[in-house]
Amino acid sequence: MASPLVIAHRGTSGERPEHTRAAYDLAIDQGADFIEPDLVVSRDGVLIVRHENEIGGTTDVADRPQFADHLTTRTVDGQTVTGWFTEDFTLAELQSLRARERLPALRPANSAFDGQEPILTFQQVIDIARSGSLRTGRTIGVCPELKHPTHFAAAGLAMEDLFVAVLDANALTGTDAPILIQCFEVGPLQRLAARIDAPLLQLMSVAGGPVDRPDLTYAAMATPDGLATISDYAGWIGVETAMIAPDLDRSQTSLIADAHAVGLKVAAWTFRAEPLFLPPGAADLTAWLTAFRDYGLDAAFSDFPATAVAVAGR
Repeated sequence: MASPLVIAHRGTSGERPEHTRAAYDLAIDQGADFIEPDLVVSRDGVLIVRHENEIGGTTDVADRPQFADHLTTRTVDGQTVTGWFTEDFTLAELQSLRARERLPALRPANSAFDGQEPILTFQQVIDIARSGSLRTGRTIGVCPELKHPTHFAAAGLAMEDLFVAVLDANALTGTDAPILIQCFEVGPLQRLAARIDAPLLQLMSVAGGPVDRPDLTYAAMATPDGLATISDYAGWIGVETAMIAPDLDRSQTSLIADAHAVGLKVAAWTFRAEPLFLPPGAADLTAWLTAFRDYGLDAAFSDFPATAVAVAGR
């Protein structure tokens, strides 16, 4: 059985503030196969790396009086959110901010790194991966997630066009390119499949469905028929771990086998070490990852890539 690929979820986000250069460099040094940036868009049309387009919890924007008038309430994918949004800031303004730990109560040690690093662009993360490849002698892939493309399109920001332009500039559109492109929405992936040959991954969760397809649920997409439809435009699915095994005391679902039967590879998210995130039956992160490795998982998203690499046997 092949060992699963390790995707460093927002970098080594269990040990450094997520989406920072320090988190990505550490993930590469720990042996990750891919580093993962979440992509959102600035007002002037640059792809930047943040967990969400609302940045109040991951930067020091609330402490910057010059941006107090940017505080607003907006509806994003049907949810009402109050905060500071990337689409209201230029790239220069965003890069004047500094990153901070998103989960300080859970990961207080990471807060020691607050204020040290700026927000990165997608291009900078590609450059970090390439530098890491040269440093380690391994090919480090990038696994970008397009966040809220329908929301950005409604705001006049053509996320897909911006994304393809960066891929073109970096020769990352081919079948063998070291990239794996994710989205929870369906339409963006289908349109990308018609424009590029790079690997695509359909994200799914236990609840809900793609915001751009109110006629669909992720549960329906995870059926054999739904998976066959996904295989028409993507080569991977990326699913919440509970869709494969809600806990480790019971047998796994048929999702991995069903996906493999139609030629899809399966990644699962997100493997974290803190007890809050461990499923019933898992003594620790190593036990959780080991079980999923033995289920036949093709890739694991983890905040702690060193542990995932060790379980993968590399």
